[in-house]
This record gives sequence, structure tokens and C-alpha cells, in this order.
Amino acid sequence: MSEAISNIQGLRELAGRHQGYIVDLWGVLHDGVTAFPAAVEAVRNLKTQGGRILILSNAPRRSSEVAERCRELGIDQSCYHALLSSGEDAWQNLRSRRDPWYARLGRICYHLGPERDHGMRDGLDLDFTHDPVEADFILNTGGHGAEDTVGSYQAIIDACLSQSLPMICANPDLEVIRGGRREICAGAVAGRYEELGGEVRYHGKPHPPIYESAMHLLGLDNPRDVLCIGDSLRTDIAGANASGMGSLWVLDGIHAETLGMTDGRMPQEERMAAICKAHGHKPNFAIPTLRW
Repeated sequence: MSEAISNIQGLRELAGRHQGYIVDLWGVLHDGVTAFPAAVEAVRNLKTQGGRILILSNAPRRSSEVAERCRELGIDQSCYHALLSSGEDAWQNLRSRRDPWYARLGRICYHLGPERDHGMRDGLDLDFTHDPVEADFILNTGGHGAEDTVGSYQAIIDACLSQSLPMICANPDLEVIRGGRREICAGAVAGRYEELGGEVRYHGKPHPPIYESAMHLLGLDNPRDVLCIGDSLRTDIAGANASGMGSLWVLDGIHAETLGMTDGRMPQEERMAAICKAHGHKPNFAIPTLRW
């Protein structure tokens, strides 16, 4: 991690350097409630200049549902060529069962997640139960309430562990900022489950299979032709590094408070370096906020 991060002020400075761009959604293009107009415009400009744009989201829902929510927020297909969610990746594996890990799962599922994620159940040959004792596996799409903590689910975790249920985690994120407030994600519950000895299969960033699917959707073969744009060192930057892709760190997202971000200005380089060292992941480029 000795090479310095190159700081930029606008995405235009990187336009034309890569053939494809993998763009994070939450924390980069919107906050779950409101789209970020300057960021949306920047990605649209990048597409206009010939870049292949894929939105890659760790949302635990089908890609079509994520695309519809984007459209409602003003992020339409003028901004991107394709969209892929971690939920879609999990759903496709559940449906096809080509992966040996999925082939051995039973057909009775305990769904740990809110009603808004019930689209993940559609089209699957599964029976759903409210009792972990009856289940063959867990589909984890996240918490039910904005005030929930991992501890809110400890009783469920214990019940599932007692049955040695394998867990599918459809969103590896630990937390998200929704309209300015932090909420836990499926990855936080999965992390606790794994710490206590549970078996977890993750879908989404930073895990390599989602990047293989992304490359296919972009129509590209060489990872070095792709720049990943995201706000999380743990998922966006780690995933890019592991896959041999370039990375642009958007600083006013999930790490903004730790970085001491104020008024869209670039934080102190020493603080950026310390956070990168603590996470063990370092981007090629950094930008205060995504803009053209």
C-alpha cells in the first residue's frame, strides 16, 4: 500500500482512461431517499463519452426492483447500460442450483428480512417457514427496522445455529446510511452468525463471483479495462483490488464522518491514509464527492 492515492476533483479527469465503469449505488448515486444530482449527471456524462456503465449494488432485491427504485429517484437508463444487484445474484443461484453448495440445500427456507424484500421469494420452488426448526436454510436479506441492532436478532441467530442451518447472505454490507441515519444490513447479522460458527454464503461486493458477472454484462474480458467507483473500502475498493480492477473512492459516503468531511473538500491525506491502512484496502483514486 505504498503508492500514493491520486486525488481528483471531478470524474471528467478520468474519462476515457477505461472502457468500463462499475458504479456503486447507495452512498454514491443516492442515499436511499434522495438522488445526488451531480453524481447522476457525472455518470450520465461518462456514458455519453462512450464509457460502458454498470451499476453494481449490494441491494438484497432483484435487479428489476432496484432499477425501478432508481427510476423513481431519477436515475434512469440514460445513466447506465446494465444494473446488477447482489439480491439478483443470490436469487439466480437459488433458482438454478448449479452450484454444488446450492444443490444440497433443501426446499424449506427461513427468510430473515423485511416485507419489502419478499420479491426475493417470487419464482422460486421453495416453501417458507416462520420457524427455524422447520427450515433447511436461511435467506438473509437484512433487518426489519431502522433502530435494529445485531443484538435484536440474537435469539433468531441462536435458534438457527441450534439447527446448523446454512445461511445465504444477499447483502454483505454491514451498514448503510439511509437519509442521513445509519442502519444495519444483512452482512452485520451474517457476520455475527459466522463468528458463532454458522456457515454463510455471501453474494455481492467484495466477493469475486459478482465481478465475473459484472464483466460479462459489460462485455469486457480484461479487468484492467474497468474502473470501480464506490464509497466503501470494505466492499467497493476491496472488491476492485481483488479482481484486478482500478478503483475510485468517493469520500462523502459511508466513511465521511470518520474522514471529517466538510463542505465537499478533500480531507487530510494523513487521515485518508490511516483509514486505508486500518481497513487494509487502498484505492487508486479519490474524489470528495462524485461529480463531473
